[in-house]
Amino acid sequence: MPGAPFTVRSTREDDWREVRALRLEMLRDEPIAYAETLEHALDVDEAGWRLRARRGETDGQTALVAVEGARWIGTMGGYVPDAATGPMLVGVFVAPDRRGDGHGVARELLDGVERWALGLGDTLRLEVHETNARARRFYEKLGFTLTGRSRQYELAPGGLELEMIKPLR
Repeated sequence: MPGAPFTVRSTREDDWREVRALRLEMLRDEPIAYAETLEHALDVDEAGWRLRARRGETDGQTALVAVEGARWIGTMGGYVPDAATGPMLVGVFVAPDRRGDGHGVARELLDGVERWALGLGDTLRLEVHETNARARRFYEKLGFTLTGRSRQYELAPGGLELEMIKPLR
């Protein structure tokens, strides 16, 4: 979005403190959305957070962040679990006060992930918990559709992860 008051960039290893803070914010905001518990994330050591922050510098995956001044206001990542399924969108979060079309944070982050995913497959895939209606509406607004495929969610309270895809340009 031209003139946006934030920038989008890849994470780097030295961002580990900010990656940690944002992940904890994500898990507090929507505990069921990230296949990790807050308790687990609180136990990750510095080396683990440095590894997560390096995802933005690692071939075969991406980790993008939206930064407004010194504040991290959103993130999205991607990786290729296997060649048959193609690229997958993961770790989607926008701070509650920066959500919505008027801010453009989600669209800018998704544009970055889609640029990364081009050439890795013809669709971008994600999974969303069946009870997370807000996220499903958000993804549908961004052009994702349900495929009819699902799998069991591995953490309590269980339920299903629903697969959604979006064609890449």
